[in-house]
Amino acid sequence: MALSNLLFRRRPAMIAVCRFCLGSVKNFRTTRLLSTATEINKTEQDKASTKTEEESSDPKVWAEEKEKLTKDLKSMKDKYLLALADTENVRMRMNKQISDAKLFSIQGFCRDLFEVADILTKATESVPSEELSKNEHLKNLFEGLTMTESQLQKVFNKHGVEKIVPNVGDKFDPYLHEAMFEVPTDSNESGTVAVLTKFGYKLHQRTVRPAVVGVFKGV
Repeated sequence: MALSNLLFRRRPAMIAVCRFCLGSVKNFRTTRLLSTATEINKTEQDKASTKTEEESSDPKVWAEEKEKLTKDLKSMKDKYLLALADTENVRMRMNKQISDAKLFSIQGFCRDLFEVADILTKATESVPSEELSKNEHLKNLFEGLTMTESQLQKVFNKHGVEKIVPNVGDKFDPYLHEAMFEVPTDSNESGTVAVLTKFGYKLHQRTVRPAVVGVFKGV
């Protein structure tokens, strides 16, 4: 009875001791598991590091890596050179467009002046030469028109305008001539200039107005 009372009195203390022991065992197991997991992880890392070192020291791996880097470098160099070439082409094209815009900006104005030149030419050609000696006023007017026409041609030449004057028998050139009619012939070469009806003009070697002509046609 006394032993029972003693055990009953000390029961809370024994329960506390048991709980402490169980907690210690649990903590020990947890610590052991963590330690084991850490060791496994470290072992795997060591294996991976060893494998990487082995691969890095392998000449075959170095050769493959070198070949890959060489290809990448060549590809980047080709792209760089291609970009430089494209940039240079764009620059040259823009410079040519700017230059052409400066050269041919007066093209429309020149076309209008060509009509004035045609009128002056017709005016001087329509005056009979025998009348010049008879009429002093007509002679002065003719000389004034001739000087005006000559000065206009000088202005044309100054700004790069050239007159297109084909001769009879010249080969017909569609870039320089415009055929308005055909002249039947059995003695002249077919496809050559037969008659000139209106002068043509070029601006800096570009045909602005073709010469209007008639061409021979064989019969």
